[in-house]
Amino acid sequence: MNILLLEDEAIAAKQLTKYLQNYFSNDVTIRWYQTVADGLAYLQSNPSPDLILSDIELLDGRAFDIYEQHAVEAPIIFITAYDNFLMDAFNTNGIAYLLKPYASEDLIQALDKYLSLFKKTPQDSNQALIKQFNQVLNDSQKSYKTKFTIKKSNGIFFLETNNIVYFKADGDIVFAHDTEHKRHLISYRIAELEQHLDPKQFFQINRGEVINVSYLEKMETYFGNRLALYLKGEAETLKTSGPKTSAFRKWVEGL
Repeated sequence: MNILLLEDEAIAAKQLTKYLQNYFSNDVTIRWYQTVADGLAYLQSNPSPDLILSDIELLDGRAFDIYEQHAVEAPIIFITAYDNFLMDAFNTNGIAYLLKPYASEDLIQALDKYLSLFKKTPQDSNQALIKQFNQVLNDSQKSYKTKFTIKKSNGIFFLETNNIVYFKADGDIVFAHDTEHKRHLISYRIAELEQHLDPKQFFQINRGEVINVSYLEKMETYFGNRLALYLKGEAETLKTSGPKTSAFRKWVEGL
């Protein structure tokens, strides 16, 4: 089990770590960070932890700065000396709110709540593995579009999918941009493309753009928890949306 611990005070973090190791019988990996910057960097570059224990006031800001910049999947137990952030806590993934100094019984009750809500039984885990195996099998057997039909005034042409650098929506219509810097109107909406494109080759980086990773040349960090993407031969710089950034990083790293 993996736990992310966000706590600016070393003594408090040490005490919490001991409680957690005792509760989970040492079958736990705990990552401890004291700052917003380090906590955010960990979440953006690693799989989601199973549970987050979070103070609110960290060394360089409030923990909510992390949760505003990164779509957190894990449940959060807040442990803080302040009682005025209760609503903010439960507007994130908060499942418990403990005030310092807290009794060990309060922490145990919060951890019991986490287990009752989120911890899967062995049978659940087996079912999940079976479902995952079937999904992989289906994906391996599924065929994706190798070309798109393009209707022009002088006839119907075919555009090879491998020659499409990216798709871009303009309102309700979508254009495919090819390697010759031409754009072609296609008869699909952005939301419909996912089922027709190979997920190992194409990724929807925001609400209106899908890129072909074969033409991804460079990416840079951009403000607002986004990435600036540079595609080969393209003057326009595309940008991920904040909610898509973490998933896109993991997708690229897994290629």
